[in-house]
Amino acid sequence: MSDLTGDEERSRAAKIALRSHLITARRALTPSDRLAAASLLQNHILAFVRREHPSTIAAYLPVGSEPGGSDLPSVLAAHARVLLPVLLPDNDLDWATFTGSVSPGPRGLLEPDGPRLGVSAVSGADLVLVPALAVDASGVRMGRGGGSYDRVLTRLPVGRPPLVVALLHDGEFVDAVPAEPHDRPVHGAITPRGGLTLNRAAEWTK
Repeated sequence: MSDLTGDEERSRAAKIALRSHLITARRALTPSDRLAAASLLQNHILAFVRREHPSTIAAYLPVGSEPGGSDLPSVLAAHARVLLPVLLPDNDLDWATFTGSVSPGPRGLLEPDGPRLGVSAVSGADLVLVPALAVDASGVRMGRGGGSYDRVLTRLPVGRPPLVVALLHDGEFVDAVPAEPHDRPVHGAITPRGGLTLNRAAEWTK
């Protein structure tokens, strides 16, 4: 028997349906679609980086249909120190400095080859780029359901947090994402055509 309330069950069902729809849409993107989107996303990210000069960026290495392009860490590393995640057996994320090379990791992922810095290393970043399937105007983020980045976001400093931005394809910045109690909001999202959009309740300041 489920321990969820009726509202929680409906929210979870709505999230599952939306996640399935978005994953299907991503799979329909052609390689040229993905390359074009990655180029536009990188241009938006670099515009922000050149303006704000973050010294450390926590990012990820996009695989498959994930937005950003497989060369995203290399592009960022020309401007700042880059941290990349390392998936742990319990779905938490360790971090390592990107040194230019990666190796195969679990679940088809790629991992940085640098020394492991611990799960709290992300708290020292000035800019955090996270994967997502969708984000809404309030900053509610939908991931793939593993909870890895919800844990990451709880470790960020609350007084003056880094800017946390999700990278999306066009059409994935939506009116509303069904939220659950464990969900952690982001400050905004970048889409290829829309650029950077901060959510209405963003607490980040320069």
